[in-house]
Parts: sequence; structure tokens; C-alpha cells
Amino acid sequence: MNDKYAEAGVSIDVADSIKDEVKQLAPASFTSGVLAGPGLFGGLFELKGYENPVLVSSVDGVGTKLKLAVTMDSYDSVGIDIVNHSVNDILTCGATPLFFLDYIAMGQLLPEKVRGIVKGLSSACQEVGCALIGGETAEMPGLYAVADFDLVGTIVGVVEKNRIINGREITSGDIILGLPSSGLHTNGYSLARHVLGDDLQSLSQFYPELGQTLGQALLVPHKCYFKELKPLMSLIKGLAHITGGGFSGNVPRIMPENFTAHFDTSAWDVPPIFKLIQERGQITKDEMYRVFNMGIGMVIIASPETTDELRRCLPDVVQIGRITPLQCKQRVILD
Repeated sequence: MNDKYAEAGVSIDVADSIKDEVKQLAPASFTSGVLAGPGLFGGLFELKGYENPVLVSSVDGVGTKLKLAVTMDSYDSVGIDIVNHSVNDILTCGATPLFFLDYIAMGQLLPEKVRGIVKGLSSACQEVGCALIGGETAEMPGLYAVADFDLVGTIVGVVEKNRIINGREITSGDIILGLPSSGLHTNGYSLARHVLGDDLQSLSQFYPELGQTLGQALLVPHKCYFKELKPLMSLIKGLAHITGGGFSGNVPRIMPENFTAHFDTSAWDVPPIFKLIQERGQITKDEMYRVFNMGIGMVIIASPETTDELRRCLPDVVQIGRITPLQCKQRVILD
């Protein structure tokens, strides 16, 4: 009997086989709170051990970094990307991740691609004690080209109400510290691809200053800051995850309106990948810092009294600025 749905570009048999594989990969990330994972119409998670819990949620995607994954035929790193990006987002509120759900849409479901993505998702979740509790895998011919796909993630975490980090106590004289990024993370790839190219020949080129090929440098996974920062939350007034919008788009989100974050951009070494993009594209400094993280993935704001302890516990942290009274109506100044 002819399978008309398959003729239209959608294979139920392939989708079922992929779901079975996801059911085998996801349990490695399960925590004690998981009552039911992939398979039911909804994942079940039991919240316990908190006195006054506040749930913290976030949803995001990997963006056009996915185009590079397709060209390089490498998929596990983007699974790691979306989990780490999401964990960092809710970490800025002081939250511990509980569970994660993914959405994978493809022009044609290819088991080996989905397998790579889900392996990345599961391993990244295991690293931070977060359960990959469910998701959706969709085959959408006509909307996506055969090789194209999209990847979106939703995370839910928890924080005690009296331990929420909201930046309200930030004041003039506070110190700004920065933790290094691992590369572009998951933002600015449309510009990077426009400047450097995204065909296989361009991505396969070896750059001595990068110590690897362009494709390898651009696919380095988004760094997760949960393990190193979680024990230090009581010392921190504010956290800003430097993603789309760079410094000016993210740091003001955690600051009272009457203060300026004054950065000294000479305080840290900008990684070679950013210098390559800037030089090749003849991009201004202002635009680079508006689009990319420029080597700083997480900004920490703390009082001068706690910075010595933070430096002792965070070997890679660098002092990169200071909070001042509002200057010329500018929330962020980059010198």
C-alpha cells in the first residue's frame, strides 16, 4: 500500500524510530524529581526540598550557527549550545536548572542528525544536573529545505524567593568582573558568516592565529557558568549573560536606572576570532561590542568587599569595570 504521507515528505516510521532513540538517550540526564520523561503527552517533575520556591523559565534558540553545523555535518555541539545558553540565562536570577525541553524541526528527519543533537542535549544536561524531560521532533517539508533544521530549547529552574538575584542592590563603586567566553557562543553568527563565509571551503581553512580551522573555531560550544558560580551567589549583586546585543544590550537589564556600567576594554585580551571578524569585515569597535561578547561571556557585579573572595574562587575572572553614577544618560560606557 502506498504511503501518501511519505510521498508528501513526512515519514511516520522514521519519526517513531527517532522518538524511540530519544527515549533511550534522555534517561541518562534524569534526576530524582523526574516522574515521567519523553513518551507521555507531558513530562512530569516533582519539585521538592524548597521552602519558598520560585520557578524561573527561559526559551531560546541557537540562531544561524545552525547553518555552520549543517555545512560541517556536526550536530552535537549545537545541542550543547542551547542547553548551556539556557542554563546561563536563568543563572542570572540565581536559579538552579530543573528540566529542559527541546524542539527540533527539519525539512527531512535524518536519524543521525537528531541523534547527534540529542546526545549534545543530554550530555550538557547531565553536566548541570538538569533533566532532559521531553520535547518535539517535527518533519516539515516545504517549510525547511531538506538539509535545514531549527533547534529551540525551553528550560525551567528554581530559586528560593529570598535568594533571587535581581540587581536592585547595585550601587556606585561596585566592581564589574568578567568571565571569559569560549568564543562567539550563540550570537553574531549572521555577521560572522557574512564576513568570513560559510561554505565548506571557507570553514575548512586553517588559521594559525586560531590554532584550528575556521569551522572548528566557530562551532566551539557555548560555555556554561553554572558550576563555578552557583556556590558564590551570596557574594554577587548582579549577573549579565552577554548574548545578543552585547554589553549595551544586556548589562542594563540588571542595573538600577540611575547608574552607568563603565568598562575598560583594555582589561582583557580579545580572542583572535573576534579580531579576525573585525579586521576582515572592517567593523567598528562600537558595532563589535554591540553584536559580540568579545571574549566576556558573563558579567558579574559585586561590592568591593566581596571581589577578593570572588577572585580567589574564580581563577579566570578579570576586573573589567566599575559602576558609577549615571553619566550623560549612558547606561554603558566602553573605553
